[in-house]
Amino acid sequence: MGKEGEEEVVNMKCSWVHGPIIVGGGPSGLAVAACLSDKGIPSLVLEKSDRIASLWQYRTYDRLNLHLPKQFCELPLMGFPKHFPKYPTKHQFISYLESYASNFCIKPKFNQSVVSAEFDSGSGVWRVRTQDTEYISKWLISATGENAEPVIPEISGVEKFHGSVIHTSVYKSGSDFKNQKVLVVGCGNSGMEVSLDLCSHNASPHMVVRNTVHVLPREMCGMSTFGIAMGLLKWLPLRIVDKVLLLVAYFSLGSTEELGLHRPKIGPIELKNATGKTPVLDVGALSRIRSGKIKVMEGVREITRKGAKFIDGQEKEFDSIILATGYKSNVPSWLKNCDLFTEEGMPRTPFPNSWKLGANGLYTVGFTRRGLLGTASDAVKIASDVAEQWRTMKDPRNSYNNSQIILRRACCEK
Repeated sequence: MGKEGEEEVVNMKCSWVHGPIIVGGGPSGLAVAACLSDKGIPSLVLEKSDRIASLWQYRTYDRLNLHLPKQFCELPLMGFPKHFPKYPTKHQFISYLESYASNFCIKPKFNQSVVSAEFDSGSGVWRVRTQDTEYISKWLISATGENAEPVIPEISGVEKFHGSVIHTSVYKSGSDFKNQKVLVVGCGNSGMEVSLDLCSHNASPHMVVRNTVHVLPREMCGMSTFGIAMGLLKWLPLRIVDKVLLLVAYFSLGSTEELGLHRPKIGPIELKNATGKTPVLDVGALSRIRSGKIKVMEGVREITRKGAKFIDGQEKEFDSIILATGYKSNVPSWLKNCDLFTEEGMPRTPFPNSWKLGANGLYTVGFTRRGLLGTASDAVKIASDVAEQWRTMKDPRNSYNNSQIILRRACCEK
C-alpha cells in the first residue's frame, strides 16, 4: 500500500494558482469569482460535476420556482433579465447562472472533485488535491454551501420496504408516481411542494410532520412576504415583525394547528436566524391539506414491508417513500486539520463575520443560512478583502517569482 500511495502522489500534477482557489461551481462560487474578476483578480473554480450549478441542474424537481422574488436572488454585479417573471423557474435560474458565468468569463475546471484541502504552514499556502492534481494557492474559498449532500435519515425497518425509497434530490415529477399512495417524509418547502406536485398527478401523498413548522403565505396583500419582512425590519424590532407576520398569516391562511402543523414557540425570522430553519412559503399545499388531498401524518415509528407504522398507532400501506429531509454541508469530508468548522460543516465564526475564517486565507461563501442574499454579501466582502491583500504586493513580477519558488518547494516536499 505504501509504494502504491507514494507512486500516486509522485504522478500527481502540481499547479500553482495565482489567485484564490474556489471549491464549488454553484451560485456561491460563481458570485465570488465574478466579484474577484471585477477587481482584476484571477481565480480557479473547481467543480466536481460536469457543469455549473449541479445541484440546480441535477437535484431539483421540475416544478421548482424560486421561493423569493427575483430581486432577492440576484448575484452581485448582474441582475436577472427584465422579462423574467417575479418568481423565476428553475430553468430560468439556470440560464441566468450560465449567462452570469459567460459574462464574467468564469470557466471552472469540471470533474475536479476535491479529495482534501490543507494549509501548509511551512510554505504558507493551501494544498487542494483532486483525483489527479494538487492545486496550490495563498487563498482558499469554500463555496460548497449548506446544501452539498442529501440528508438520509435512519428510519427503522426501511430496508424491508418493497417499494422505491428516494430522496427529493432525485425526484423530478409526480408523473412518475401517478395513482400511487406515497409517503413523504418531511414538511419543509420541498416536502410541501412535492406533496402538491403529487396531487397534481393523481397520486395520494401522506406527509410526515416530525417537528414544528412555520407556514406563511408567499405573498401578503400582493407583496412578497419576505420583502415585507425585510422592509419592516428596517424600522421595527425583530420580534415585533414576527408578530406582524404571524398575525397576517393567521388572517390569510387560518389556523395551521388544526391541520396538524404546529408552530414553533419563537417567530419565523428569529427561528431562521438562530437555527437556519426556513419557514414554509405556501404555494397551494395548505388548501390541499384542508381538502384532504394531502394527509398529514405524525412521526414514523417503523417502516414495514408494505408501508409504515406511525407513533400515533396508525398503520398504512404505501407504494413509494420520498425523503424530503433536506441537505447538509460536506466540508468536513475534504477540509483537513481545520477546527474552524463544526462537525456539521458550518463555520464556527457566527454571522455576519463567517465569511472569513482565521488569518490563513480561508474564506467561506454561502454559509450564512440567509440564502442568495447572504451569498451575494459574502462574495462582495471576500473580493474586497482579497483585493486589499492583492494591492499590497509591491511588485507583481516579484510576487510571481516568489509563487514559483513556493510551488517548486511545495511540490518537492510532497
